[in-house]
Amino acid sequence: MSANIVIGADRSGAPVRIDVEELLATRLLVQGNSGSGKSHLLRRLLEESASIVQQVVIDPEGDFVTLADAFGHVVVDGSAYDGAEIAKLAARIRKHRASVILTLDGLELEAQMRCAAVFLNTLFDAPRDEWYPALVVVDEAQMFAPAAAGDVSDEVRRLSLSAMTNLMCRGRKRGLAGVIATQRLAKLAKNVAAEASNFLMGRTFLDIDMARAADLLGMERRQAETIRDLERGHFLGLGPAIARRPVGVRIADVQTRARNVIQGLMPLPNAGGAEMESILLSEPLAMEPPPRPPEPELVVPESGELLEQIEGYVPASEQVEPPVAPSLFEAEETAASIASILTEMAAETDCTFQPAAQLYQDFTVRCRMLRILPGMDLGAFRRRFAMAVAGIADDKASEWQDLLRIGKDVPDDLLAPFLTLARAAVDGAPCPDDERLAEIYGTRSSGRIRRLLEHLEKSNLIVVRTDYGGRRSVGIPALGLTTAPVEA
Repeated sequence: MSANIVIGADRSGAPVRIDVEELLATRLLVQGNSGSGKSHLLRRLLEESASIVQQVVIDPEGDFVTLADAFGHVVVDGSAYDGAEIAKLAARIRKHRASVILTLDGLELEAQMRCAAVFLNTLFDAPRDEWYPALVVVDEAQMFAPAAAGDVSDEVRRLSLSAMTNLMCRGRKRGLAGVIATQRLAKLAKNVAAEASNFLMGRTFLDIDMARAADLLGMERRQAETIRDLERGHFLGLGPAIARRPVGVRIADVQTRARNVIQGLMPLPNAGGAEMESILLSEPLAMEPPPRPPEPELVVPESGELLEQIEGYVPASEQVEPPVAPSLFEAEETAASIASILTEMAAETDCTFQPAAQLYQDFTVRCRMLRILPGMDLGAFRRRFAMAVAGIADDKASEWQDLLRIGKDVPDDLLAPFLTLARAAVDGAPCPDDERLAEIYGTRSSGRIRRLLEHLEKSNLIVVRTDYGGRRSVGIPALGLTTAPVEA
């Protein structure tokens, strides 16, 4: 399914969209000089996709913390916690799918790189069952993945660069989709930039950056000059999630603004000349400046409190009020809708080869589109989806209760092939061949299917028979039924 968001309009005024689901698989690189509108573009992307996918923002300047007020993001102040606490927070964020902003503006550059590396590595190392889809937005990415050694130690540079490389090169299979923004492509490590398949290129002036941007966009070198002429907030976009050919886009307005940013000019004070001199020299100059008035103390939650906040986090996309006292008809209608969604998903090509977390995210989005509550967690979904793959979408149907009772103790990853075999026995249908079982099990290996059947037989769940003609049939002892034979 597709989840498109509008980021702006082209020259003719037609909307330019980004396919968020495609973006999760292909990643995004944003480039533009300071003042070209990169942060505005990232803010638009985050605002429009906040209700669709989990978001993790690495924010070195504290520009995006205002998203918390409008969209419920959890703000994590990197300067308030040590490395162990940052790792615990990141692990909890991955588990509970919390959208967060890791703000690093209170740290020096080396500390920022170390903190971001610990945070990203923990997200990357999450257990397989927690590989939920998430956009990981890194602003000023050249700080965390520098192309050359700078003012930081080699140890910190390697640590940070390794984390960014994992995010962009290997993060896709773990549900992490990198969205990186940089002022200069020349300052960004090439192996990090090269993994992005989508590009939004803003104004830049240096020849080396224009040439690299033109190469990425598939433009001729003589066309690179157009990148220099782009206006603020205008970008050239290309990629499978945006457009197949370079398209100009003017980024649309946003709902939130960065803190303490003065837009435009301010009127100068009326005092001037002698009057301003008298104001400045009205009191004797002290050897030391007078102490500043105390600033309001920023309350930073303890790590334990923040962990509790993350555990109780409900994604914006799932903040739906449950129906009040639903009638029996409504409950039956909801169950039928869920069964229909599961049937549709199970019929899609290669659905069993996708991670369970990604399938569950797809399932919850489909439920929201029908304005119903999913009514199950990831563990329950895995079993219901396995049933749907076996052709049993309705877990309340009376004809399947004996079969489901037997499958209650079957491990989640083996349930779909076992139920497929058991249903064939109930229907008296031919035994599924190795190719069909491999598709259901989510593998291309026939050897794994042979080991699967051996494991099920050793667990006393099935009995495999092969006659003298080489035809295989499978019996289900608990049901006293056998499939029809088929060529093995």
